[in-house]
This record gives sequence, C-alpha cells and structure tokens, in this order.
Amino acid sequence: MESRAREWIKADESAKEMLSRVLIHFVLPPPLHTFPFRPGNVVEVVGPTPSAKTHILMQAAIRCILPKEWNGVCYGGLDHVVMFIDLDCRFDILHFSRLLEHQIRIAQGLKFNEEMGKNEADSAKYILKKDSLGGNVKSLTSMCLRRFFYVRCYNSLQFLATLKTMHMQIQERKENHGIGVHVLMIDRKGLSLQAVSEIVVEEIRKLLKLHRVLILTTKTVNLQDRFLTHEIKSAPSKVFSEDTSCSRATRSKPQNIPYREYMPFVWQNFVTHRVLIRPSDDEIQNPPIFSSEWLLPLLNTIERFTAGDHGTLTVPSRCIGKN
Repeated sequence: MESRAREWIKADESAKEMLSRVLIHFVLPPPLHTFPFRPGNVVEVVGPTPSAKTHILMQAAIRCILPKEWNGVCYGGLDHVVMFIDLDCRFDILHFSRLLEHQIRIAQGLKFNEEMGKNEADSAKYILKKDSLGGNVKSLTSMCLRRFFYVRCYNSLQFLATLKTMHMQIQERKENHGIGVHVLMIDRKGLSLQAVSEIVVEEIRKLLKLHRVLILTTKTVNLQDRFLTHEIKSAPSKVFSEDTSCSRATRSKPQNIPYREYMPFVWQNFVTHRVLIRPSDDEIQNPPIFSSEWLLPLLNTIERFTAGDHGTLTVPSRCIGKN
C-alpha cells in the first residue's frame, strides 16, 4: 500500500506535474486514434491473416517510444516505455527499427524545411544543418529502442511464466532506466484454452493493480465463418473501470460479430475495446487498403486506412456509415 501511495504522491512536484503524470492517456496512430485510451484499458485488435495487426502494433509502439520533442525537433511521441510479447514468433526487429528511423527522418525533414526554406542562399549553412540532423537519427533511434522491450514466447507455458514475472521485470527496468513500462502489447495467433485464458486474465489483473499500463493485444479470426452459435456479452472491467471510455449501457448490450468467437468468456469480459480489421477485396491495391470497425464500444462507422512499408495512414474520404 505504501509503495502504491508513493506512485501517486511525489515530493517536490507541482499539482500540474502530478496531474499530467497520473492522468495518463494514449493517443495512438490510426486506426486506434478513435479513443484516447487510458491505463487499465484492454484493447483487442481482431482480424484475419493478413490484416496488418502486427503492423498496427508496431506503429503504436513507435508513437509511444518516440519523444515529444528532442533537440528542438517535434516528434509527437508519448515518451513511454513499451513491452512487446510476441506469441506469433515472427516479429522482425530490424523492420521495426527501420520504421522507427523512417518516422524520425520525416519529423527531422519537416523541421529542416521549416528552418531552411526552399530558397536557402547560404549553402554552407544548408549542408551543416542537414548533416547535423542526419547525425541525430542514429542517436535518437538507439535512445528510442532502449524504451522497447521485446519478449518472445514459443508456447502458453512460456507466456504464463512471463506474466508471472512481469512485475519483477517492470520493477527492474524502472530501477535501471528510471521509467516504468506504460504499454504492454501481446501479438498472438491461434486458439487459447479455457484454463490458460483464466490464468492469463488473472495475472494481467494483478499486473494492472500494480502498474498503470495500457494493454494492446491481437487476435486472428476467420471472417468466412460468420454464423455464431452464441452472442457475445461484454461486462465492464473491474480494473480502472472509471477510465475504460466505454459506457455501461454500451457494454451491457449483446453484440453480433462477423466471426466465430473462440476465446472464453473470461477473456471476452476482460476486453474493454475491440476493433475489427478487414483487408480490402481489391487485391491489386498497392499499398493495400484495410478497413477498421469498432465492435466495442459499437460504432456505426467503418474507416479505411492503408498500411504501407513506412506507416499506417487513414483515408478520411473513404469513411462510410452503417445502418
């Protein structure tokens, strides 16, 4: 209890600083930009293979680990630490670092164009400024990657062992880096047994009581199997329920979904937000176009976005409503 209190009250801290630390919210890239998530939310990204689910997690992780501002350049990041648990065992850390570096170069390019202008007469100053920004790319990339902790689990037992030691791992990183983990991402594939799911939910509940983190997880489904044997009923999470951004009225209604739900009710009731990602029917589109639809809370809109090699981008003109 005493350690929990120290988390909320710190010496030599103004009220503004305390509120900005305690009232954390996460504004993530598309298609997760619809809601300002808060610690305690459990966000499930659902879709078939392929539907850019891992790519969405990568872009969210990049937004989290980038700084808000560094060396006079605005990067629009959240200055947070991310722990990524890979249950699919296909995460490419080199590709992730390239995506991160690309986002850094975009921000630096905007700053460079702003300062130098299109008609810069001083070529020596132009070259010096360009070399200075270019040299900062590697330094900032390394700094951001130190905020990204990657764990690969090959089976359910390794995943459970990771969850059971998660508190100690977060504490260790907090002591070594002076900052705690804010976002826990779980990239998974395949079915989960009832008993395993119950233990997973219980361990994550314990973790949320000790650490104010946002949970982002993926789930692979088959959209061809549209006929359900039952309806899914959602119940509000008991952890940080005041910050779930889902009204009780919305969560209490049964929801029909366009796939067969295989996760046990203990997991379904634990999730506070669920977004369905679908690939476009047009297979020749490059970059490919996907659609996102929020099932929890239920929104009557579908938004299109692209997931190219270097980023995730919405296409607002393609948003459509549902009856």
